[in-house]
Amino acid sequence: MNSELLLNAEIEELNYTSNILVRKSKLEGKVRLSGAKNSALRLLAASLLTDEKVELTNFPNGLLDVKVHLDMLKVLGKEIQTFEDVAYITELDSKTSTILNWEGRSIRNTLLILGALTTRFGEGRVPLPGGCKLGERKYDLHVMLLEQLGAKVWEEDDYLCAKVESGRFKGNDIHLPMRSTGATENSILCATLAKGQTTIWNPHVRPEIIDLVDMLNKMGARISVYGQKCIVINGVDQLRGIKHAVIPDNMEALTWAIGSVITGGDVEILNFPQEHLDVPLIFLKESGMKIYQGKDSVIVRGGSPYPLEISTGPYPGINSDMQPLIAVYGAMSEGTSKIVDLRFPGRYGYAEELAKMGMNFRVEGDMLVIDGGKPLVGTMVKALDLRAGMALLLAGLTAEGETHIESAWQIARGYENLEEKLIGLQVVI
Repeated sequence: MNSELLLNAEIEELNYTSNILVRKSKLEGKVRLSGAKNSALRLLAASLLTDEKVELTNFPNGLLDVKVHLDMLKVLGKEIQTFEDVAYITELDSKTSTILNWEGRSIRNTLLILGALTTRFGEGRVPLPGGCKLGERKYDLHVMLLEQLGAKVWEEDDYLCAKVESGRFKGNDIHLPMRSTGATENSILCATLAKGQTTIWNPHVRPEIIDLVDMLNKMGARISVYGQKCIVINGVDQLRGIKHAVIPDNMEALTWAIGSVITGGDVEILNFPQEHLDVPLIFLKESGMKIYQGKDSVIVRGGSPYPLEISTGPYPGINSDMQPLIAVYGAMSEGTSKIVDLRFPGRYGYAEELAKMGMNFRVEGDMLVIDGGKPLVGTMVKALDLRAGMALLLAGLTAEGETHIESAWQIARGYENLEEKLIGLQVVI
């Protein structure tokens, strides 16, 4: 691995060719989890709803997607100061509701920026969203919710635009046809400053959603969550500044836990959000993972991976992001493991890369079948997306020889201070 992993956020991913070199290692030691990427990005979008100071602690400043998002906020008139795991966000006089002439990479979270801008200013214009290529990830749900709250939405050149003629959203019932995390978050952001009451039916309530709601309510919003049934928002006229701590990253927690088992390691994971991982941990503990409760931490020590069968689903179930990591767990198990991803059934491209290392697999309809127990061998592979990249890195820790991972920038999108943490866990890089 080299220092280029944390590349400048201005560099286009297609022009970035750095590799990660991974050798067989046993994870041993302590690691402290960073703030959750999937929460931090939403909180940054929420900071656009006020002109007062927002201070975010336990904040993952080193993540590539976070750097991209902070640069977008600067374009929109925010002043950003970062120090270690704290971000200070204040507003300049030159604020704007448009991200124009953007030469950086567009991320999925730009949809939330559009919602926040339209909520506060009555209009917004952002680059068409990008991010992980997980099959057909369209943004029709976001268009639907914006329109139901009173906006006109259209595409113009390479931008997605929205405008409310009256200048302010009007509360309404939003019926989500599927439990979408992003659509739930955008609905909350848009309804917070809307006139009247908004009810979001069939929301996807997960830890990142609760973190967003907690922050907004501390800012003066009036949001009530009724489980997976509905979320009710009574719009307010303005929001105040806030100091808020980002929740720990449950995806990073799961990564180190799985890595400890498959490498025969001994890892203490500090700040472990066990209450956010109840369901996946049930499957993993039944499949050989040994977890011990420490003081403000968990210890994953020893254990041998057994085959497992999982299906992804809405929280509190197994998130689609988790299945590439669990696939590596299955590859290291003696026997047959089965994974069904109904949310993104095309998300098995990483299996082709793992096959280059010796993993036996086949796809039967929407199910990935892994015949595990075959030793893996290091070779040249490519990170197709963030979680696929980390799955390849975990596999490389078990493989004989050297594993070269192309498109390493993908992993930097979601794992902060990765090189430092790997070294701290005795990984040879």
